[in-house]
Amino acid sequence: MSRDERPVSRRRLLGLSAGIATAAGIGTLSSASTRVQDADDGTDDQNGTTDADMAGRYAEIYQESIDDVVLITIPGTGEPGQETPGGLGSGFVVDDHVVTNSHVVDGSDEVELQFRDEQWREGSVVGTDVHSDLAVLEVDDMPDDTDGLEFATDGPTIGDEVLALGNPLGLDASISQGIVSGIDRSLPSPTGFSIPAAIQTDASLNPGNSGGPLVDLDGEVVGVAFAGVEQTIGFAISAALASRVVPALVEDGTYEHPYMGVSVTPVGPQIAEANDLEEPRGVLITETIPNGPAEDVLQPATGVETVDGTAVPVGGDVIVAINDEEIPNQDRLSSVLALETSPDETIPIEIIRDGERGIGELTLESRPDVDAP
Repeated sequence: MSRDERPVSRRRLLGLSAGIATAAGIGTLSSASTRVQDADDGTDDQNGTTDADMAGRYAEIYQESIDDVVLITIPGTGEPGQETPGGLGSGFVVDDHVVTNSHVVDGSDEVELQFRDEQWREGSVVGTDVHSDLAVLEVDDMPDDTDGLEFATDGPTIGDEVLALGNPLGLDASISQGIVSGIDRSLPSPTGFSIPAAIQTDASLNPGNSGGPLVDLDGEVVGVAFAGVEQTIGFAISAALASRVVPALVEDGTYEHPYMGVSVTPVGPQIAEANDLEEPRGVLITETIPNGPAEDVLQPATGVETVDGTAVPVGGDVIVAINDEEIPNQDRLSSVLALETSPDETIPIEIIRDGERGIGELTLESRPDVDAP
């Protein structure tokens, strides 16, 4: 794309944003991005912090961080009348690279980026990972006023305040405020594997926010915006996962995820009753993948029984802990594997088999390749 063909301002993208974002798969339209409002002088009885103080802190974080937030556009392709729509999203600078979502770059090798200085720059994709929906871009002439953001080293706590920075609907350099509504969420993925350890937030996320930073009140990135839904619930890829994936994408262009080779289902009251378990906790193995790491180590369910009119699996191993980390449910299993293990690592797995507890060892492999969605 020549300079004359490039938009001169982010605001000019607004009229096209809804259609472009839908074509790029950048989330589901939610309510408009909220901005910091004029605060009243009310005082928080817990710590004496006024609403005006908090609004001032939001403004400080915005000014400290927004130069590192970037608008990303994917030019359309094709002959006139047969064009393939482009897309848009957000990104942010980390260690002289730009981090965004894999679905934002949408398989492209080159993208257009606009920083706060309104100048358009070309970026090249140096690595993508469809399993975590993360991508890393390289920009030859990074603006001088970018310092780079940092991933938080400690995970957020439910109830923590967070700010989402990005370009919802193509509206440049926007901010929305909310709290962390949940952690350790598993998000569905077109790859067939879930995205683990995700963060749920009520900060407004709209098409165009995808790939932007979700920051805490220290200005550290706790997540990479992933998607928003109509009920004012949004999701972000956790800093814990991104801080593992991003360096590998910079170095190698790819990231290898650990792989057990099992299908599981959470142990609820009916499964616990059918399998004579003391409590409904853990995950029951329903299948071991042929030639996978777990095939000769773990036992899948061998049949079904009917409990209260519902058919439930019976006879398989129930995973209750990995590396001394309790596994109460499927989301926790995904998080522990993603954040605390690596391919080729041998891990101890505590299971319940035929009513008896025991510990086995399983050597993880790399997750099989999948076609990018």
